[in-house]
Amino acid sequence: MLDTPTDIHPLFHNAPSTTEFKKLRKRIVREVREAVEAYGMVERGAKWLVCLSGGKDSYTLLAVLHELQWRGMLPVELLACNLDQGQPNFPATVLPEFLQKMGVPHRIEYQDTYSIVKSKVPAGRTYCAMCSRLRRGNLYRIAREEGCSAVVLGHHRDDILETLFMNLFHGGRLATMPPKLLNDEGDLFVYRPLAHVAEVDCEKFARAMQYPIIPCDLCGSQDGLQRQQVKSILDGWEKNAPGRRQVMFRALMNIRPSHMLDPKLFDFAGLVRGEPVEIAEN
Repeated sequence: MLDTPTDIHPLFHNAPSTTEFKKLRKRIVREVREAVEAYGMVERGAKWLVCLSGGKDSYTLLAVLHELQWRGMLPVELLACNLDQGQPNFPATVLPEFLQKMGVPHRIEYQDTYSIVKSKVPAGRTYCAMCSRLRRGNLYRIAREEGCSAVVLGHHRDDILETLFMNLFHGGRLATMPPKLLNDEGDLFVYRPLAHVAEVDCEKFARAMQYPIIPCDLCGSQDGLQRQQVKSILDGWEKNAPGRRQVMFRALMNIRPSHMLDPKLFDFAGLVRGEPVEIAEN
């Protein structure tokens, strides 16, 4: 990463020159490349709709994808997209001005889904679930209109872990956000290139770059969320045993169906004595 004026994307023009930041940036870029390659995200010549909320995660996603594209390591077309959902006090000019200044191809879409959510969700309940569904539907529509083959989201490693435990504690299932999935209609991929990246690294990166971060709590519906409760539990575990998050994340990539309890994933009834099993006992 030479970072000379002619060898750097505008998104990195103000990158700090400290050794600490260079290591951080190199680590994030490496982890994104690993995820893109491990989960087979690249279709040469494809076009990606990169969803930009204005939060630290989506800025990190946008910058790293353009870094990889700039250096010829990501042979896809990138279109940044912000969906303004009509939340109170949303700074509507921040992202268009930023993207224009950075020379990033983009589309800004306004859809007042906030009013719909307000009218449908009972008082005292959080808006996030319905808001997410409406946002996803609009993003799929925009991706189709723009000829994109994938919707690219900024969920990171910690989001994936939190979703795992939310499903475990509240949904009675072992499931999380996969780095790559196909939508229900089967015409669009959903990618999460930050799947291997820690939230704290996104935070450090976006703030060091001084990107104009927009808070995610403009609707006032964040207090008491199940996700915040799970995050607090994980924070406690991480504090008592540093590195615990990464160990748990590695477990998601090292699953042994024969050591779980789901007969749909492993033929327990068909086990026969005297024949080798799929995975030996520990």
